[in-house]
Amino acid sequence: MAWQLGFARVIFFGIFLLVSLSNAQNEKTLDVRNYGAKGDGRTDNTKAFLRAWSDACNLKGTSRVYIPRGVFMLGSVEFVGPCKGPIVFLMTGIIRAPAGPSLNTQQWITFRYVNKLIVKGGGTLDGQGASAWPYNTCSKNNNCPTLPISMGFAFVTNARIKQIKSINSKNGHLTFFACKNVNVTNVELIAPADSPNTDGIKIGSSTDFRISRSRISTGDDCVAILSGSKNIDISYVYCGPGHGISVGSLGGSPGDDNVSGLVVKHCTFSGTDNGVRIKTWESPYKSIASNFTFEDIVMDKVRNPIIVDQTYCPHPPCNQQTSSHVQIRDVTYRNIRGTSSSEIAVSMDCSKSVPCKNIVMSDINLSHLGQGPLKSSCSYVDGRFYGRNNPPPCF
Repeated sequence: MAWQLGFARVIFFGIFLLVSLSNAQNEKTLDVRNYGAKGDGRTDNTKAFLRAWSDACNLKGTSRVYIPRGVFMLGSVEFVGPCKGPIVFLMTGIIRAPAGPSLNTQQWITFRYVNKLIVKGGGTLDGQGASAWPYNTCSKNNNCPTLPISMGFAFVTNARIKQIKSINSKNGHLTFFACKNVNVTNVELIAPADSPNTDGIKIGSSTDFRISRSRISTGDDCVAILSGSKNIDISYVYCGPGHGISVGSLGGSPGDDNVSGLVVKHCTFSGTDNGVRIKTWESPYKSIASNFTFEDIVMDKVRNPIIVDQTYCPHPPCNQQTSSHVQIRDVTYRNIRGTSSSEIAVSMDCSKSVPCKNIVMSDINLSHLGQGPLKSSCSYVDGRFYGRNNPPPCF
């Protein structure tokens, strides 16, 4: 019996080696330098990157587009599929955007219609945002120039983005639209607290999405979950500075779809304007935001640790003619602790037309950095609470 078991192990190991060797033979690395790219911080490498991608996309088996150490200047590019096999975008060097606002596109680097994509390598995206932020006048007028998001993913499935860094994006850092089964882990997204609209990660119309073990320090939302997103899991994320983790804004247009299935756990917010936030416009457009859990969260000097704002109006006056018609329901806040830099630590300004339903508070333990006790503020909320809560619940 023993010799049969040993023989079986030998056979299994042999098969494993054959499969590994077969996979290795089917994998090919395409170094962008072989296509004319130069990491000298001066040469425009746009055409070289596109040629490398085109060859990789047409190869069967796994292929790697390799960006070695160096500083590679890159204009606006779209890496488009579908491709014949999985692709690894392996960036170990620095990819740098042109200075100023002159890219004239919504995204600097875009992956579109790609299945089985991995972006990794420890490299850095340098958006050179400081040269473009003065042109962002969106807070003053609606005819502001469009500044590009550093890296965008559209209609991408089964993707992994890990161990990369993005600094000083002109607009947001990473954005995802109509993506499915995406895992973002060990990324670092950095821009100054006063940099405009530099959201860390924006997710729209996407499903089965995970963000973990990452650090996001920006001038806007660390993570924004937008219309049509479902089954989003966020854990072990450090957020700050920034505007916190937000659902919305929702209800701003007639095409907005429901958002459901969000879990935010084991996250830390430090010095942010908001902690966990749900925001909707006052409008007649109907949708549902439901099945959210915010759990095991630390707030460190956060202005608005827990906030629901259904009168969202970032640049008043907004001339709303009606209350929000986004139904917020089935939301649980559990084991949230730390410090609030404002007197009102829990603010729930829900809609008169469709009040918030089934809001649960359990073991909220916040303290005030200033004078006096903490308070909660609520309007049009139906909910219940358990355990010991500070501030005392207002519903």
